Amino acid sequence: MRKNEKTEDAILALLKARGEMQAVDLASELSMTAVGMRQHLKRMSAEGMIQKASVEASSSGAGRPAVSWELTAESHNTFGDSHALLTKDLIESARIIFGDEGVEKLVSHREQQTLKNYTDALSQVTTLEDRVHQLVELREREGYMASAEADDQGGFLFIENHCPICTAATICQGFCRAELSIFRTVLGPDVDVERVEYLLEGGRRCSYRIRPHNSKTQNKPDISVELGQEDIGGHEMASEKTSEERSSPQARYLIVDE
Repeated sequence: MRKNEKTEDAILALLKARGEMQAVDLASELSMTAVGMRQHLKRMSAEGMIQKASVEASSSGAGRPAVSWELTAESHNTFGDSHALLTKDLIESARIIFGDEGVEKLVSHREQQTLKNYTDALSQVTTLEDRVHQLVELREREGYMASAEADDQGGFLFIENHCPICTAATICQGFCRAELSIFRTVLGPDVDVERVEYLLEGGRRCSYRIRPHNSKTQNKPDISVELGQEDIGGHEMASEKTSEERSSPQARYLIVDE
C-alpha cells in the first residue's frame, strides 16, 4: 500500500462522484486542514491523478483565484475498468467467432436477464420514490456509483457517476440503448424517463430525468424507444407503445451493435 493511499483514494472517489471541487471543500468533506489537503492535491497532480479544472476569480476581486480540481482520464479509468476490459475482449472475441449476429444474441440475452432481475426486485414496491430507490440499490451493487435526487416536480434525477462497462459500451452501444428502455419498463408506464447526460457523448456521467406523467413539465405521449431503430443522424427513434406493452416484464429488446 502506497503512503497516503486511503486519503487519496477518498479524494478520487469524491471527485468521481461530484465532479470538480476546490481544495477547501475537499478538506471539509474529509475533516482535514486546507493546508494538508493542498499537499495531497499537489502530489496527486504531479503523479497525473488529478488536474486543474478551472480558475474562478473571487467575488470580491481580491486574493488568489480559487482553483478547482478534477480527475484525469487515467484516474477515471481506475474505477472498475478491469471488468470493462474483460467484457470488451469477450465481445471482440465473440464477433470474430460468431459474427455480428452472435454478438447481438449474446447482448440481447444479457439484457433480458437484467430486465428480469430488475422486474423481480421492484415487484414489491409501488410508489415512484421506492422504485427509484430500489433501482439505485441495484445499480450501486453493480458498480455504477448510483444516486437519486428529488426535484420540485415530484420526480427525480437518477445519476450514475461511473459506468463499469463504459469501455465495452464504446464498441457495442446496444448496452446503452437497452439501459434506457429497461429503466422505462421497470419504473412503470406512469413514468417518463429521459436521458439528460451521456458519458459517451462527452458528459461527466450518465443521468436520467424521471417524472410522473402528471408532472407540470411533462406533456409527452406514452412512448418507448424501439432498440435498433435509428434516424439518419444516429439518434434513437421513439415509437408509440401501449401501457400494457411497456409495463410487461416480457418486453423484448433488439440490441444492435454499431
